[in-house]
Amino acid sequence: MESSIRPRRGAIIRTLRKDKWLYLMALPGILFFLVFQYGPMYGIVIAFKHYNLYQGIFASDWAGWDNFQTLFGMSGFRRALRNTIVISLYQLVFVFPAPIILALLINEVRHTLFKKFVQTSVYLPHFVSWVVIGGILYAILSPSTGIVRDIAALFGHEGAVMNIMGDRETFRGLLIVSSIWKEAGFGTVLYLATIATIDPHLYEAATVDGARKWRQLWHVTLPGLRTTIVILLIFHVGSFLNAGLEQVYALYNPVVYEVSEILDTYLYKLAFEEAKYDLATASGLFKSTVGLALVLLTNAVAKKIDRDSGLI
Repeated sequence: MESSIRPRRGAIIRTLRKDKWLYLMALPGILFFLVFQYGPMYGIVIAFKHYNLYQGIFASDWAGWDNFQTLFGMSGFRRALRNTIVISLYQLVFVFPAPIILALLINEVRHTLFKKFVQTSVYLPHFVSWVVIGGILYAILSPSTGIVRDIAALFGHEGAVMNIMGDRETFRGLLIVSSIWKEAGFGTVLYLATIATIDPHLYEAATVDGARKWRQLWHVTLPGLRTTIVILLIFHVGSFLNAGLEQVYALYNPVVYEVSEILDTYLYKLAFEEAKYDLATASGLFKSTVGLALVLLTNAVAKKIDRDSGLI
């Protein structure tokens, strides 16, 4: 037994010495995940305890599945779950394809300077925080002092305009449109990089065969993007219950809580406003479990459709 372990140990040491600089470069990333991702995982046990802040995690009494039963019995949680599913479906249908479409459009621009200008312009919103965007949207859409009201007044409209940020019928649409505006440009980075790797001879062959731009797009560009699209789709589906804490928290208000309260904001209130850390942890564990199940399911479906797709 000892004789079989020594060659393996020696092989590992030789590999570490050979690629020591690569492992050294990877070390900060590994430490980040160990400290901030895996380290705090011991706190998951709070979901199964009647957590008492003064007793601590391990001294608190065990609750079993009581926290989950309490959580699923709360009307606020059920409302937040319903809103999260609806908003996430909207994001899957409208927000996810936006970077793909935008990347295809940018790729067709032939004027180099104009193309760089467009790329820079659509990237910039990603670096603006949702708090700032919330202030900008309020300055634009406010029914009493907003720019939209001033523009309407120029055309003879008197009084206040529709309160988009305070209307249950329009608030979800505002979330989707603002999300596309902020993230679609930055999302094109991977797609444009993938398009750049497609063999130009494929386009030449398609042109010789009489294929025009639309046919080239459909039969050359999109197949070249397929693997990237599938991988990003798996990631997107895996975060299905993460409907965007920063965005919703910065934009919503009590008037639209009924249609905008999501699991992230509900969890935040449970933990930091009501100090119900055990219920908040149970909610977070529920989200993570569902996300893992969705990733595995989506990956399995992708592998069934195309063996070369998927993560594993």
